[in-house]
Amino acid sequence: MEQTTKKIIIALDGFSSCGKSTFAKAIAARLGYIFIDTGAMYRAVTLYALEQGAIGENGVDEAAVVQLLPQINISFRFNAERGASDVYVNGELVEDKIRSIEVSNAVSSVSSIGAVREKLVAMQQQMGRERGVVMDGRDIGTVVFPDAELKIFMTAEATVRAQRRYAELTAKGDNVTLEEILENVISRDKADMERAISPLRQAEDAVVLDNSHMSVEEQMAWFMERYEAIVNA
Repeated sequence: MEQTTKKIIIALDGFSSCGKSTFAKAIAARLGYIFIDTGAMYRAVTLYALEQGAIGENGVDEAAVVQLLPQINISFRFNAERGASDVYVNGELVEDKIRSIEVSNAVSSVSSIGAVREKLVAMQQQMGRERGVVMDGRDIGTVVFPDAELKIFMTAEATVRAQRRYAELTAKGDNVTLEEILENVISRDKADMERAISPLRQAEDAVVLDNSHMSVEEQMAWFMERYEAIVNA
């Protein structure tokens, strides 16, 4: 079969800790596409807001976060050792910092701020203008790229997602409990689905991937079947 050169936009939406970013990175590597981790972008804004005192014991100060937006420059740089892109805020490497439980607990609230979404959606649309991109998040197929040729909605059981997140954090040395992570996963699901601006929902033309009990190889085989059907149509 002749190798196709047709480039498309692949949108991956879904619940937290479904492995969207890992899957998107693998797809990008397989196809030679650009991977854009939109969740990392929202985490980067959240981290900056935490460090600047716009998020404290009383929660998120939305006005303060909005005031900080012009100061925030987010960029991605390829890390050859990881085979993936690292996130930088104003030139500082923050890849590990944005994965902390403190950021996880506040990111849904920050993501629900209209001005934050407006700024980051514009950045994401600019990044994907040439197509040939894989982008994951909560509203890629519904808001950022409603015309994406392939939309995937990822889900997995909450307990499975919590176990994955727990393993990831404890491997880094974070002192967290599985119960704490499960509570965070469930609360984030609720916050993501109920927020007023760009709530998490499945696009009408998205295909659902429940990877609760699928291996990485099985997920990729599932994806390639659907990808090839589109580019070879």
